[in-house]
Amino acid sequence: MGAGKIIAYIVAAILIFFGVLFIWGAFSPQGEVGWILIGAISAGIGLVLIYFASRKSAAPSGDANNVTLKIDLPGNVSLDTMKCKSCGGTLSSENIHMVAGAPVVTCPYCKTTYQLTEDPKW
Repeated sequence: MGAGKIIAYIVAAILIFFGVLFIWGAFSPQGEVGWILIGAISAGIGLVLIYFASRKSAAPSGDANNVTLKIDLPGNVSLDTMKCKSCGGTLSSENIHMVAGAPVVTCPYCKTTYQLTEDPKW
């Protein structure tokens, strides 16, 4: 949330608070009928500020909606020699995707899908 939205919410809360106080004070023995109008205008401006502050800002165009995932392959993996476990076909980095936080390999030849696992290093 940006600083402008926070300031708008604070100002709106103050305007609504004083608007309600003016409307409430208009019904006291010292109150005047004009206070109802002032209170309604103040509360209305506060509600309009909340409306504009809560609207989503326009999404930036282009690459702002793209997410880049960097895959940290386990162990010492050489992508040019990675082979499919089922058919032995050569795999490339385009065949590795993240699914639920785990690297998953899809073979372009036999369409087998399996999770990339790390072999013990001992």
